[in-house]
Amino acid sequence: MKMAIRLTAILFSVMIAATASAADKPHSIPLDIGKGGKCVEEPMEMRKIHMNLLKHQRDETMHKGIRGQKHSLADCVECHAGKETNNVLGSDKAFCQGCHTYAAVKLDCFECHTSKRKVPAEARK
Repeated sequence: MKMAIRLTAILFSVMIAATASAADKPHSIPLDIGKGGKCVEEPMEMRKIHMNLLKHQRDETMHKGIRGQKHSLADCVECHAGKETNNVLGSDKAFCQGCHTYAAVKLDCFECHTSKRKVPAEARK
């Protein structure tokens, strides 16, 4: 019995270590990153905490009326919407959908918010 508990503890420790280090490794999935370039935070940090930044931004906006731009979902979409589709959803190569599919995480931001980049009127012609 003690051996089974020790083995379970070791296995659990290995799984936790592997999960923690996975966020620090580059993704092996091909994503259309849109405009790309310098992000508001370091990419490895964004992979770990972007959901917390977006929740904080939501709370600041909804509860305090503060509309800061550093971590706004609209700015994320503006930068990361696909070059061809102007969208962060629509395929597993789309920036948000592809990463959330890869991580097996539900993506519910866009049930209320738009997933498309605003296209200037002159570009729509």
